[in-house]
Amino acid sequence: MALETSATTGGSELRRRVVSGAILAPVALAAVLLGGFLFALLVAVVAAIAFWEMTGMAEARSWPRVGSLVCLVAGLILLEGGSGYWAGALILIPAALALAAGIGERSLRWIGLALVYVGVPCAGFIVLRQAAPHGWAAILYILLVVWATDIAAYFGGRAIGGPKLWPRVSPKKTWSGALTGLAAAVVAGGATAGLAISGNMRAGLALAVPLSIAAQAGDLLESAVKRHFDVKDSGHIIPGHGGVLDRVDGLFGAAALAWLVALAGLGGEILTLPNAAAGALP
Repeated sequence: MALETSATTGGSELRRRVVSGAILAPVALAAVLLGGFLFALLVAVVAAIAFWEMTGMAEARSWPRVGSLVCLVAGLILLEGGSGYWAGALILIPAALALAAGIGERSLRWIGLALVYVGVPCAGFIVLRQAAPHGWAAILYILLVVWATDIAAYFGGRAIGGPKLWPRVSPKKTWSGALTGLAAAVVAGGATAGLAISGNMRAGLALAVPLSIAAQAGDLLESAVKRHFDVKDSGHIIPGHGGVLDRVDGLFGAAALAWLVALAGLGGEILTLPNAAAGALP
């Protein structure tokens, strides 16, 4: 009976995940293809919710939490308008002040950490989308690599099992799932780059490896944060998925690395920077 109940619960959770994904994925893809202010607005909304969830786990004080949230959203919107230095100031200065003031107060320390944790990858998404002519393809590439990693790791881990990846932080994740996810990411990355950016299949295969590893590291990092605060989910806004932060943790890891790769000039034609943002901060 216990096994039957567990199977039923697992099936119900999977159905909720599929339905939620079927609703959210088209919205994300439409914003990626349209780009511009609409894409930046979607990124800013995701960033705001993720920041609120992370600081909520830390039980951060209200006024610095709200003020930092306003700075984060304003900075991301300014970044879309090309004001890279002002955007960087709005996000990084409050983060630095909160971290400095948080030496003796956990609440402020986590506000600073959340600004960096959320602000950097979200800014990376906006900057990478602005690159012409393949900005839309770069974001699509990151999304599909991360989604392939997540889906294949979930099913591969359940089907194969075996040694745990990091049982103290995330008891359900296995090495078999991680490797299955990595393999699926390579296939998805190569196919996406080959079709969306002609002649870049090899680069797509190669870049998918570090991005998939970064996505899984981002997932583990968020699990460690939840374990630190003794919570199961970062929130409850998405049925079957928990909070927004629970769904974008892998994307955050991959986006941050993708921006770094582009800054280093190692992204080929897949991950590039717009000319106006090549030297801008954040």
